[in-house]
Amino acid sequence: MAWTNTEIARQLGEIAELLRLDDADAYRVRAYERAAGAVGAASEDLGQLSKSELTDVHGIGSSTADKIIEFQQHGEIGLLAELRARVSPGLVAMTRVPGLGPKLARRLHDELGLDSLDDLAAALDDGRVASLDGMGEKSAAKLAHALERIGAKDTDRTPVADVLDFVAELCRRLGDLEAVERVDIAGSLRRLRETVGDVDVLVATDDPAAVSASLRDDAELVAEVLAEGDTKLSIITRGPGVQVDVRLVPADSWGAALLYFTGSKAHTVRIRERAVRRGLTVNEYGIDERESGKRVAGTTEEEAYAALALPWIPPTMREDTGEIEAADEGTLPRVVEEADLQGDLHAHSDVSGDGKASLETMVKAAAERGLRWWAVTDHAENLTMNGATRDELLARRERLGPLGDKYGITLLDGLELNIDAQGGVDYDDDFLATFDWCVASIHSMLDRDSAQQTERICQAMTNPHVHTIGHPTGRQIGRRPGYELDWERVFETAVATGTALEINGSARRLDIAGDIVRRAIDAGITLTIGSDAHSVGDLDNLRWAVKTAQRGWATVGDVLNCRDLDGVRGFVRAKREDGPGG
Repeated sequence: MAWTNTEIARQLGEIAELLRLDDADAYRVRAYERAAGAVGAASEDLGQLSKSELTDVHGIGSSTADKIIEFQQHGEIGLLAELRARVSPGLVAMTRVPGLGPKLARRLHDELGLDSLDDLAAALDDGRVASLDGMGEKSAAKLAHALERIGAKDTDRTPVADVLDFVAELCRRLGDLEAVERVDIAGSLRRLRETVGDVDVLVATDDPAAVSASLRDDAELVAEVLAEGDTKLSIITRGPGVQVDVRLVPADSWGAALLYFTGSKAHTVRIRERAVRRGLTVNEYGIDERESGKRVAGTTEEEAYAALALPWIPPTMREDTGEIEAADEGTLPRVVEEADLQGDLHAHSDVSGDGKASLETMVKAAAERGLRWWAVTDHAENLTMNGATRDELLARRERLGPLGDKYGITLLDGLELNIDAQGGVDYDDDFLATFDWCVASIHSMLDRDSAQQTERICQAMTNPHVHTIGHPTGRQIGRRPGYELDWERVFETAVATGTALEINGSARRLDIAGDIVRRAIDAGITLTIGSDAHSVGDLDNLRWAVKTAQRGWATVGDVLNCRDLDGVRGFVRAKREDGPGG
């Protein structure tokens, strides 16, 4: 059960974070970080294993195994509760500011009494932070800028990465109930917004009381019941701690309800306006004639849209950014689907230090997903903690052909290169020329200004062996904002050099975002999709990359992954030999 592992990993990771802020021994912190990574990468449900079986898993020791057993038995870990009581939430919040690590946050807390982002803003404004030994005006100004960018975000919303596994488990359990005919996610999560305020789940049932009772009594998922009625059950979840509104509708209203509760609000307003002009009313129960009250549609979404003389519009496009006009005019693009992908252009094995599964395990899993080709892009050597050496990469190369033959998939010999301060990348041109595919990404000096980051990326794109820029803004949703870029210059350089831009499918990144995807397409740029998988489960990130591509109206023709192997190799050849136009 994916959610169990996700929640255990989340709790172990939070323990590591709080221990660091509590000035615990570094080895102890690292043990919990290592265990969190091992649990997150596991393919079996660790919540069902014995202690001896748990300690057989690489990265899980006796102490962390005890914590997992405790979670099995009680649904939570006592040490985490103790640390939450001891470590101020405000101190934790300050570590979310880029450039403000645990040691500095602790120092600001202890020496200046800062205990919230508001406290930090005041201390930056009045000069107290700058006056600390070792800080100064320049460092304080960087923190102030980083804080300003954090403050502009939806701080009361939850990153989508924190809820996906939990909501999938909730829907699975609801779907198993005898009284449930259909269940699906609605709201901003169905549209794959990057953050959610709350979560809407739609259930078709003729016995709403039975569904409510079953979920209400599920202590493993439900922390608190906020409201319960004939048509809705509102809960606060365990795990991510978000509000979930379970909407209970009859099966013949399914399509209308799914349309209504998916939104966005702006899209729904436009739908209602269109209905009014046609003498119709739209609500969660159906589409009816206004005068007679006669039901026109509502059982399926397709039927609901058809009643308004529109084709079905993918949920990811429903943001009132021209989709209704395009649908009305017959120009709504057929956006890329996961089934259109022939391969994955960014993924890792344990040849990278942060890879959680062996090369063979990852190859087998990629083949089982039905991919025709798969690029293994382990980190290059300049990422000192996780990068592979030349010898390790050459040894990996010898294994690719036999593994591809064994599992019936073509393997591309790839790299994820590191973009340095001047825009250079790992290795010399002669060595790079021997690889099939290279992603180049920024992994360091994330606090540089827009001009510097733009220059680094543009310079990297001039390298004939850099085929795509990975996670171009470096953001981690809910943890750090992306660095700012001069997008017009990035687009211009990408077109001039024949370089692609990646849509990174990690739910923590979704980088580049849908609005930038759309601008990139308008500029004539080729897009690549990468799972950025570090474990077998991460290969599922392809679906989130595809949904992000849809949010930017990307079609099959815009995405390199939809081409066959000759098409990918042709793109590489054009970049290396022919210049622009790949």
